[in-house]
Amino acid sequence: MLTYNMDVEPRSQWLRTTPGALALAQPFYCTEAGRFYGRGQFSTARTDKESYILFYTRRGAGLIEQSSTQVLLPEGQALLLNCRTPQSYCTAPGQPCWHHDWVHLDGAGVRALEELLIPGRLCPLPLSPALLPEFDTILSRLERGDTASVVAVGLALHTLLAGLAAVRLESTAPTGSRALIGQAADYIRTHYAEELDLDKLLQIAPMSKSHFLRVFREQMGTTPYNFLLCTRMTQAKELLVMTDLSVGAVAARVGFSSESNFSARFSAMTGQSPLQYRKSIANRP
Repeated sequence: MLTYNMDVEPRSQWLRTTPGALALAQPFYCTEAGRFYGRGQFSTARTDKESYILFYTRRGAGLIEQSSTQVLLPEGQALLLNCRTPQSYCTAPGQPCWHHDWVHLDGAGVRALEELLIPGRLCPLPLSPALLPEFDTILSRLERGDTASVVAVGLALHTLLAGLAAVRLESTAPTGSRALIGQAADYIRTHYAEELDLDKLLQIAPMSKSHFLRVFREQMGTTPYNFLLCTRMTQAKELLVMTDLSVGAVAARVGFSSESNFSARFSAMTGQSPLQYRKSIANRP
């Protein structure tokens, strides 16, 4: 259910589109967007909507509430919100206006960034002024529906969220912690063929286990174990293409004691068996 008081200036924009097959196949796509010049009584409350919404305040401030939590969104800050949980937003009390851009968006790329940009709480973040033209791209091309516009809108959404993700990553952990995680990742890249466990990584990056796992996931986008597996599989691909080593020898080279375990992992992560991968590369011109 949606209720609202559309107290906005006449120059405000509210655009809609119905995504086609091409748009739905993109990691980021848009269903609605607008630029609202909200006045003092502007407000919206919604129980649910199958999308996310991205706000950016150009002037004044908005007050956003979800799950009994309120945050102020002042000028220059952006916020990603999952609309599947009831929410409300309005011109902040005491503010004469809330001039803001907003985009309803969805896609696998947005869902992948949710843990970072909505870390269990509302998370306003500053947005670089250099990224503001991306909102203009969305508003100018959203309703066209042609292939070039679908791609341009998807890229604009990606650019905006990537900018917020970069700010969020800079703020999630002290510089020292980020450096230690980088050292742990480098150690995995160098020693991927060896027996590695969490205790060994904590010697490289001394901190509590819970803090290490949280910061590693934030900085590297995955767990230490999955990062190790991905590193091993990348090296295995190199050996399968550049050498004539048997599958068993490749498995041993990248740290697997069992050829069958290696083959099962390789197939699950690449969609091909090691021999199928080698053959597919060999057959390319």
